Amino acid sequence: METSSATATWLPLPDVHAFLDRAGDFLRSRPGLHTVPLTVTEQLRTWGAGVYGAGAPVFGVLERGGEVCAAYVRTPPHRLLVTPLTPGEAGSLVAHLVAAGHEVPGVNADGDTAAAFAEAWRARAGGEPRVQERMRLYRLGELRRPEPVPEGRARVAVERDRELLARWHAAFVRDIGGSGTQDPGTWADRHIADRRVTLWETPDGVPVSMAGLTALVAGQIRIAPVYTPAELRGRGYAGAATVEACLAARAGGAEEVLLFADLANPTSNGLYQRVGFRPVTDFAVYDLPGAGA
Repeated sequence: METSSATATWLPLPDVHAFLDRAGDFLRSRPGLHTVPLTVTEQLRTWGAGVYGAGAPVFGVLERGGEVCAAYVRTPPHRLLVTPLTPGEAGSLVAHLVAAGHEVPGVNADGDTAAAFAEAWRARAGGEPRVQERMRLYRLGELRRPEPVPEGRARVAVERDRELLARWHAAFVRDIGGSGTQDPGTWADRHIADRRVTLWETPDGVPVSMAGLTALVAGQIRIAPVYTPAELRGRGYAGAATVEACLAARAGGAEEVLLFADLANPTSNGLYQRVGFRPVTDFAVYDLPGAGA
């Protein structure tokens, strides 16, 4: 099914390989702004379609004059990921998805695109979209250690940390209201194998915080997740773990180190700015009524 808006046409694509063949250069042209589609499709390419859930992923691009100018990805049961769109393009994407019979439980995009898509969905399906979260994307500038640095040290998570990482990952997903379709043990196994979790531990060797890394793709790595158990927060552990994860990202070849922070949490936003992160743009996540209309 194809839907046209002026000279632009939405094209569905059958799998992640076809999607990256068609949209890969476009996504890599702005790796910071496209960080989530880049990292999601890298996991799909590496681990297969089942990495996020049981449903088949959905992909598509908007082409104008033979050039890709926008793209979308959805890994059921998660929300739709969309690159920046004009209001007209957002409306044509809603029409394209509805005509194809795709369920769309929500949308995750830069703030203007998410709002335009939600409004187009409301006009089509009725009901009121609900803002689930507003986030700010940050890019690391000059890295600084927040003072005072807590006692302890950083180390890379290893096999003996598997149970802890799985438990903390599940707790992190609960804290952010996520769907948790990735098995926590599998998540831990993959991140341990790739050495992509930094732990901060006390002088007596007790882990108190973790900071994960996404895979390197298009020169960028994102810090995610950052988690400290509730009873251990406010002691500087998350900041210490984040700084060490940033150093690991740069050592791993990242030209851009990114992270998202929930705008409803001024503590984390303040911490990341003290560490050296600078705002890029704001994102929004909407839940949509009448999903699958």
